[in-house]
Amino acid sequence: MKIALTALAVSLAGFTVAAEAQQITGAGSSFAAPIYGKWGEASSSATGLQLNYQAVGSGAGINQINNRTVDFGASDMPVAADKLAEHKEMQFPSVIGGVDVIINLPGIKSNEIKLTGPILADIYLGTITKWNDKAIAEINPGVKLPSTAIATVHRADGSGTTFVFTDYLSMQSPEWKSKVGASTSVSWPVGAGAKGSDGVAATVRQIPGGIGYDESAYAEQNHLTTTMMRNFDGKFVAPTMPAFAAAAANADWSKVKNFAIDLNDQPGAASWPIESATFVLLPTDPKDEKQSASVKKFFDWGFTHGNDIATSLLYIPLPAKIQDEIRAAWKAVPGGM
Repeated sequence: MKIALTALAVSLAGFTVAAEAQQITGAGSSFAAPIYGKWGEASSSATGLQLNYQAVGSGAGINQINNRTVDFGASDMPVAADKLAEHKEMQFPSVIGGVDVIINLPGIKSNEIKLTGPILADIYLGTITKWNDKAIAEINPGVKLPSTAIATVHRADGSGTTFVFTDYLSMQSPEWKSKVGASTSVSWPVGAGAKGSDGVAATVRQIPGGIGYDESAYAEQNHLTTTMMRNFDGKFVAPTMPAFAAAAANADWSKVKNFAIDLNDQPGAASWPIESATFVLLPTDPKDEKQSASVKKFFDWGFTHGNDIATSLLYIPLPAKIQDEIRAAWKAVPGGM
């Protein structure tokens, strides 16, 4: 009885906080959805804020903040300086995360298959079409590769994860860079499109021989089969926290403006090669200064108290120095915290 009453008291207390909480709205990156959701749950009692976040993809998130239908937008593709000025916005990163390559090959376990950037680009160009192709077999000695056709899957919606993935392929393949390029939405040479991270994962799971890409937090939570990748230093690495942390540690933030760093293909023997910061877009001319202040309050809580939550979800927290630089940049936005 005592336990039941305690549980009831906690439940009622939570209801009171929720009822009194001020709501802030955000939309965009599905890459960032797991961490924003957990930060929202954990911070509400301390901040008095309730987060309503819609993982509609980076492209839609950028459009929504440009149209001021949300309090902040979220994108895994950093927005260019001229576009930030045009729409009177600032951007800042919140966390860093990896993008995994996911596959569906019956009998093959996670990280049993090795791939390289050039091979991955040729797969998505439609040049490599079978899993037992010579190029794949040469770097996977001892692995029994099937003759199954490769079925590529990509995001059909405007996606920051797509930007990170295609940016990486552009670094690895001159042909990809010239024919397809890097963006939140590209003209894919081959393959099937699916909406959202869940759509890509579901489609890959439905097709034997399928291959796709998803943010690491999503891949981990949903137990997706991942591959190893060859990194900048020529080493094959698995998509793990130490590998994400190694890539983040080698990043040089000093040479970028508006925090628009590209974390793909960082040097280091242990570095995972497909990685990105995820960015928040905040108006510099907010319609409601109180809402703007609340957004800053929310992310300040995340920076101060949310690092353990981030790492539990396979995100890398920002360096403390960068968090402090973000707080300094917030001062130019009307509304305190």
